[in-house]
Amino acid sequence: MRVRDIMSLNPINVCPDHSVWHAAHVMLSERVSGLPVLDDDQSLVGIVTEGDLLRRTELGSAAMIAGVDAPQDPALFYLKSRSWRVGAVMSAKVTTVDEDTPLGTAAMLLGVHRIKRLPVLRGGRLVGVVSRADLLGIVSAGKPDSEVRGDEAVRRALAARVQDAGTVLTRQPEFQVEAGTVRVTGVMASPSEADVVRMIVESVAGPGFADELTIEKARE
Repeated sequence: MRVRDIMSLNPINVCPDHSVWHAAHVMLSERVSGLPVLDDDQSLVGIVTEGDLLRRTELGSAAMIAGVDAPQDPALFYLKSRSWRVGAVMSAKVTTVDEDTPLGTAAMLLGVHRIKRLPVLRGGRLVGVVSRADLLGIVSAGKPDSEVRGDEAVRRALAARVQDAGTVLTRQPEFQVEAGTVRVTGVMASPSEADVVRMIVESVAGPGFADELTIEKARE
């Protein structure tokens, strides 16, 4: 899937000359935690978020200094905590994506930059926003894989899943499949690797398999 498949179209926005109080009101009324900022030419020039508005003089000195260790630019920090203009408090450096960006890439960018939304551009123009909530909607719509039937099919499915997990498994388990019953054995390097194997077996054959995995003892 691509960003275009799940993005919110025509997102509400503000302009740099709007007041911070207007932006706060829009966030509350629209139940969003951030707004793209567009100039008179409808070009994206920034984004204003709840975080930008939480260190304000209106909230008192404790809120102004929360989480701040000696701001690199005290004058800029002073300005952002007191200016009435969105253009002064917004974040001008905005991470964006285009409509054809894969969802995995969008999720990676949200995580790496620790942000909640990505403006979506088409030819430099804002056409949508993809948020963490949009991606969670995909996760919530997912379903467990169908259980595999037939001993040989189960063996092949287990082998394929274990091979796929080869980058995180330093030990390989052994599987025995007979009359629909799966028995998994082996000495795994860690509890988490054993849990990966158990997850694989359960996803293929369902619960109730014979679990005889053990964990390698740490060397003293």
